[in-house]
Amino acid sequence: MPNQDPQRVNELRTLIADFLKRRLDIRLEKIKGDDEKAIAEQKKEHDRFEKNTWFESAAQRTRQIQLVTHVLKATYPDIKINLATNLYASPRSLHPYELVGSHVLGDHFDNDATGNAAALDIYDFLTQRYGERTILELVRDRDTDLNLALSNDKNLASRWMQIFSEIVESPCSRLTSHTFAKQFYWLIDNELDPHDDASFHLLAPLYASSLAHRVYLRIQDDRFSEGANAARKAKKEGAFSDRPVCEYPQLAIQKIGGTKPQNISQLNSERGGNNFLLASLPPLWRSVDIKPLLGTDSMFDRYGWRPEVKKLVRTLLAFFKSDPARNLDTRERRDELVNDLIDEFWQFSAELQSLEPGWSQVRECHLGGAEKHWLDPDGVVQSCTESGLPLPTDTLENVSRNFANWLNHQLRDPLAMGDPEFMHWRKLMLEQLKEEEREGRHDN
Repeated sequence: MPNQDPQRVNELRTLIADFLKRRLDIRLEKIKGDDEKAIAEQKKEHDRFEKNTWFESAAQRTRQIQLVTHVLKATYPDIKINLATNLYASPRSLHPYELVGSHVLGDHFDNDATGNAAALDIYDFLTQRYGERTILELVRDRDTDLNLALSNDKNLASRWMQIFSEIVESPCSRLTSHTFAKQFYWLIDNELDPHDDASFHLLAPLYASSLAHRVYLRIQDDRFSEGANAARKAKKEGAFSDRPVCEYPQLAIQKIGGTKPQNISQLNSERGGNNFLLASLPPLWRSVDIKPLLGTDSMFDRYGWRPEVKKLVRTLLAFFKSDPARNLDTRERRDELVNDLIDEFWQFSAELQSLEPGWSQVRECHLGGAEKHWLDPDGVVQSCTESGLPLPTDTLENVSRNFANWLNHQLRDPLAMGDPEFMHWRKLMLEQLKEEEREGRHDN
């Protein structure tokens, strides 16, 4: 056995102790009070994060998760890791195609983890860095200093390291897909008989999670980092900047995992379920130019005439008139239809926001201040700056309120719609508007 480095062992012990303390502090933060019950809970958490206890528990739970670079659960969240193959393939092990793919990530890439979200603390530990390397890399190399840092019992530490090193292996005994996973047949050669099953490969595409995460981080940096903001400012002022300005027109976001992105994978959770889709669209042909909203007091009067909006309102009315059972399925179906209306609102807004700034400042525009600010933000900012007036500060709240009033009005005849419904529609809209604001896609 190679000679051990006492200083290195101590540094690794400190890293492990700091990790366990952070995890413990998070748990203790949720336990308030100094009564008998709280003290008992606190003691329980302290015992749970005692070094040997936590590592023994982690060793038992390791098979509940898998370290991956390509995750199948992004296709369907209920796929269990022991029923289908997720894949761990380091970029260096992949064929160096000329097209962009996971192989371009090189040695520096983010591992992902999928499986039981309650066991992702193991992933957190294994991705801790000591110098230039992760704990997982040290584990797989059977690092002798890490062995001693884990436990004075070398055999016990070796067993833990062996179990941790298997986290990149699929729990499935063989390569297999799943009923809910996407699969398609690929004709091997055009000269072969397409009536013969042997002429095809059955392909099961996997979501390239590590690549998607790199793309996400790059786009976020190009859009919101201090360096990117400084470069945009320099461009606007005609000044020099070492950093180029990168724009991503018509960027779309695919939400994976719904309200529980951690059930898909760890990296998906870190992104809040957001996965960027770059635009790959033909030019849009429009028979009628987009015109400013003039001569109307509310944008929702025009919004309500959109064919898809009218269709969704009719569907929502029919659903309510059917007197559905008051249960979770009914609430989810109701919110699904309202969220579809909100999606149409985003499309409606985006079209008007593409107009030349300032259109809302003409005398013929009768919209309220909040709606003007929402649909023509640059025009309103310029007008307020020139006139010395303050910018609107309650735009999101007012737009959400106007949407809720409009929807209540659409449903009120023949249904009874009141304050509870108004508050719910307003809440759904306001949540989406604030999420867009947090993501930096709208600065109202």
